[in-house]
Parts: sequence; C-alpha cells; structure tokens
Amino acid sequence: MSESLIVSGLSIDRGGREVVHAVDLRAEPGAITALLGPNGAGKSSLVLALAGVLKPRDGSVSIGDEDLTGRKPTAIRAAGLATVPEGHRVLKDMTVIDNLRTASFLVPRAERAAAVDRVHALFEELQPLGGRLAGSLSGGQQQMLAIGQALVAQPRFLVIDEMSLGLAPIVVRRLVPALRRIADAGVGVILIEQFTQLALDLAVDAYAMAQGRVVLNAPAAELRKAPDRLEQAYRLA
Repeated sequence: MSESLIVSGLSIDRGGREVVHAVDLRAEPGAITALLGPNGAGKSSLVLALAGVLKPRDGSVSIGDEDLTGRKPTAIRAAGLATVPEGHRVLKDMTVIDNLRTASFLVPRAERAAAVDRVHALFEELQPLGGRLAGSLSGGQQQMLAIGQALVAQPRFLVIDEMSLGLAPIVVRRLVPALRRIADAGVGVILIEQFTQLALDLAVDAYAMAQGRVVLNAPAAELRKAPDRLEQAYRLA
C-alpha cells in the first residue's frame, strides 16, 4: 500500500508569535497537491517546518508510519521528503554539474551518476550547461537546477515553494511538463504557487491557507469550476 505524507495539527511559532495554527494536510504518492493562499498566510513557514529548518511547536509530520517531526533537515531528506525553497536557490559559485553532484551526497555512491542522469533527462537544457557557473544561468534554468537538486536525493515527496516566482509565463510553461513527469514517476508533489489557475490545472487536490490556517480543502477540479470559493474562504478567515 502507498504511504501518504501526513501533516497533522502542525503549529509553528516565529518571532514569538504563532504563524501556523493546527494545520492538517495530506499528500498522496504520484499526485500533485496544490497549496494556495495570499502572502503572509503561513505557507512558507509550513515549508520550512517540513524541511526541518523550523521546529514545530505542536503537531506531527509523517510518511506512512515514519514520524519525521523535529528531525534535522538531512534526516528528513534521507527519509524521502525534499523541499525546493522559494527563490530558485542554487550554489551560484559552483558549476551546474557540481550543484547536482553536491546534492547527491545522500545517494549511495554507485547510484549517484544515474540520479544526475535522471535530472538531465527531465531538464534536457541543463546537460550542455554542466560546466557553467549556476549563477550565470537564467532564472528559469536556475529553477530547473533547484528542482533537480531536490530530485537527485530520490525523494518520495517533493515540496516546491513558489515555483513561478520571478519567472516569465513562457518560462513557467517549460516547467509544467516536468512536474507532470515527476508525479507520473510516483513522486508526490506539494506545489505552493502564486498563480492559482496554474496550480489547480496541475493538481488533484487543493488546500488554501489564510492567516496561518487551512481554510479550504477540495478537489482541484471543483475549484477550477468555482474559483469564487477560494475568495470567499479567504474573506471568512
């Protein structure tokens, strides 16, 4: 039986105040789950907690029966949960290929080359750029590399925070097929996205946050047909 990523009752404090309140969220293997909400809704704090950068005050994060709550970032990634923070962060003073090789340190040595090859198969334009410094890439190419860094760890679940941030729509469209292929390969994806329609077009299920709380959970297909439900949920939060 497939193991789900389950966030249960997660609360997070930052700067002496609670910014995420008892969030429940579930993501399934091989499916894209959208996480929507206005700026300041607590989405990025939730991502940092999933990555192990922030320690939650209450609640739990698990994959199947394996509890990941409070583990260090390396241990969380080794357990199969990888995150791509917003801002397509890469090691700009290192080459593209060295970015990928560095990110593969958790993979058994004999499997590292194959893990990098899978990233090149997904993002074909990165391969001929392997010798270039990552900081010289375009914004879209840096986002591909950031996603690739997460994928070389061979995660069961991938969390992508604001994939399209700062990118032109034509560049974002180049990333969409890759997300579908990642999910088709069995990886569960949580997509935090400012472009609501893009996220709903990709997702099977959707959550919306406002003021640190989940205010709506519904099939993405339903919200595509009734986008006013999102606005109403935000107003009532």
